[in-house]
Amino acid sequence: MQPPLYTIKHIRLDQPHAPLHSFCLVPRSYLVFWWEHVALGHVYIEAMERLTTEAFYAKLRKAFSPSLQQYVPELAENDAAWQQLFTEGYTAAGAAALQEALARHKPESTPAEVAVSVVICTRNRAAYLEKCLEQLHQLSCVPQEIIVVDNAPLDDTSYQVASRYKKVVYVKEPRAGLDIARNTGAMSATCEVVAFTDDDVLVHPMWVYWVWQTFQNKSVAAMTGLIIASQLHTRAQVNFEKHWSFNRGYADKVYTGDFIHSTLSIGPPVWEIGAGANMAFRKSVFEQVGLFNEYLDVGAAGCNGDSEMWYRILANGLAIHYNPRAIVFHEHRNETGRLKHQLFYYMRGFTVAALLQQRQKAEAGYKRHLYSVLPKFYLKLIRRGFPYYRSRTSTIWAEMTGIVSGLIYYRRNQKKLLKSISK
Repeated sequence: MQPPLYTIKHIRLDQPHAPLHSFCLVPRSYLVFWWEHVALGHVYIEAMERLTTEAFYAKLRKAFSPSLQQYVPELAENDAAWQQLFTEGYTAAGAAALQEALARHKPESTPAEVAVSVVICTRNRAAYLEKCLEQLHQLSCVPQEIIVVDNAPLDDTSYQVASRYKKVVYVKEPRAGLDIARNTGAMSATCEVVAFTDDDVLVHPMWVYWVWQTFQNKSVAAMTGLIIASQLHTRAQVNFEKHWSFNRGYADKVYTGDFIHSTLSIGPPVWEIGAGANMAFRKSVFEQVGLFNEYLDVGAAGCNGDSEMWYRILANGLAIHYNPRAIVFHEHRNETGRLKHQLFYYMRGFTVAALLQQRQKAEAGYKRHLYSVLPKFYLKLIRRGFPYYRSRTSTIWAEMTGIVSGLIYYRRNQKKLLKSISK
């Protein structure tokens, strides 16, 4: 068995630790730094990287800057406190400042159960489903309801897994399609907050609590959360994490209609808001903006049902909160062939969603993005990758054919697609 390309190390800064610069001597590492339940940032240590202690701490400071600017700006701007924090651990004044600041984000008490419906859409992956369900039942704060939507299954293995858990509601959806399954889950949910995750995801012990807590702000219509890679063993997994990562950073972000208006000319990059593996909605939002577009995602165009939903939510003047304390761990595709297949459908779905969003807002710049920006971007990648096409350029042919396939799909299904956004 080949050793992993990168070893993931989770480093707890709230606990006594060796001087952190010792980690700069461990090549091919992906270091994720935590203070209790809060993730602060990550860094890569490359195979041939020879970091001095000074260079390592500079790298850390850059990685932590967004989260520390939010949680404890006085530390982020204080060189002496910064240096103390990472060389002296608990005894440092910097550590005390960080402890005090992050205590504001630590609940005084955690409810044993909260009114959240967790929806897991699955298809013929019973082993993944079992692992996911087992962990959901062991959280510090559990959801009131767990719904397994079995999407066009070939056998009853998912049912057999789900039936072993009293808390799980099993729903069979015979029509294939991820967004069809998502809509079935949303309509089956009985709680006001509906959270979605994937069967290949493991959630942080406090995930459900932070999902629920986010919606205590009545202005929040939807949310996304932090997604951290669970392993980086293969080249495919590393390529995905470095170039297509679901990780949206370690600081809170709130998206409103201003995000649409301020980026309209370039085509609002709603895909930056988050990913379907870690998202939640106030159930009433579906009544206001509609359900997921069933012509997108797996089983239809290929992908982007989640980001197309973000677009509609923001276009309706509602707010989406990216909360990095709501954390899940995702297992990326581990084979290059599977990654290429995934990215083909990502770009196919992206293309269809972009053209749909263009029709909803005529002045949006999605057509310019598709017909001008992307061709120039891929031409640069082709030149850069020639002749070997490794790393970032190893999947460009799958991506480009996905775009072309999306254009063809849109033209062939235009009437149905336009009808779907006119409801």
